[in-house]
Amino acid sequence: MELKTTENQRMIAEMVRDFGAKHIKPKMMEWDESQEFPVEVFKKLGELGLMGVLVPAEYGGSGFGYTEYVTAIAELSRIDGSIGLSMAAHNSLCTGHILQFGNEAQKQQYLPKLASAEWIGAWGLTEPNTGSDAGNMRTVAVQDGDHWVINGAKNFITHGKSGNVAVVIVRTGEVGDSHGMTTFVIEKGTPGFSAGRKENKLGMRASETTELIFQDCRVHKDQMLGNVGEGFIQAMKVLDGGRISIAALSLGIAQGAFDAALAYSQERNQFNKPISSFQGIAFKLADMATEIEAASLLTYQAADMKNRGLNVNKESAMAKLYASEVSVRVANEAVQIFGGYGFTKDYPAEKYYRDAKLCTIGEGTSEIQKLVISRAVLK
Repeated sequence: MELKTTENQRMIAEMVRDFGAKHIKPKMMEWDESQEFPVEVFKKLGELGLMGVLVPAEYGGSGFGYTEYVTAIAELSRIDGSIGLSMAAHNSLCTGHILQFGNEAQKQQYLPKLASAEWIGAWGLTEPNTGSDAGNMRTVAVQDGDHWVINGAKNFITHGKSGNVAVVIVRTGEVGDSHGMTTFVIEKGTPGFSAGRKENKLGMRASETTELIFQDCRVHKDQMLGNVGEGFIQAMKVLDGGRISIAALSLGIAQGAFDAALAYSQERNQFNKPISSFQGIAFKLADMATEIEAASLLTYQAADMKNRGLNVNKESAMAKLYASEVSVRVANEAVQIFGGYGFTKDYPAEKYYRDAKLCTIGEGTSEIQKLVISRAVLK
């Protein structure tokens, strides 16, 4: 694995930091309080090429690899996890699924609009009663001539209301059959396809999360990604990249929380000297920095392997598991270093603390990641 930061990574990091200072920091707490999904920010990110980082130039994307992608997510999340999360979901899940499994006509139709952020993308696998048990999904598609009729609901869908197009995995076969699910691309405005309730969340509040509802939604066979019965297999491959996304998200939040805590510890004086000079604080900072570095190595290792076309099932799960738990620990320690001020919205620690927790849940809980890892090491 090449550990040296590339010129592309440095360029992206600097670009994101400048963009964040101008377009994100001034309003991010306002968005957090109101749970506003700032679509205009993502349009601007599209202009910078960050909404199609992995999309080849021939489809209007930036044509970068996973190391550049991880850098972009981490730098955005260092500022605001909500923006990093939505950027990741758009790139890795919706756009990434079409990029991996769409035919040429589908790629030509959707990728340019998604890469430019003319359209915002959503991705639907999770259901209210299934969660990680995707094999028991209850959203069903029944064939009717050249169309499929879909009924059911998805929940916890990023951009479920504001998205212009959704990639959705539904059941077309028997319950529990891994070859009984199929993927469709469904555009906003399709009759029978609508957004449901918006979730009122602890953190990541500017990243929209809603239900998707299907009531006799008719979708033409041309909207199918791949073949009948391939949906679950596709989803598992997409989630390998999704875990890298969440690892990068976690890494950014942890780094942001650490930066804030470090700066505060050097500014805050007690007993006539900065609190960073006290061993109790200094050791916390040392542990935080070490864990962030380890999480970074795991994350970029998975990204490097993904770039080389290797199987990253185990490595992406390891990166996601470790980085997400580091994010929570670092955010918790940041609040502790800030003391009473860490419990107020006047300082940044509380937001990192709230945002970090989703990282241990999204794209599969920590327990799911341990299951994936244990299966890999025990086979």
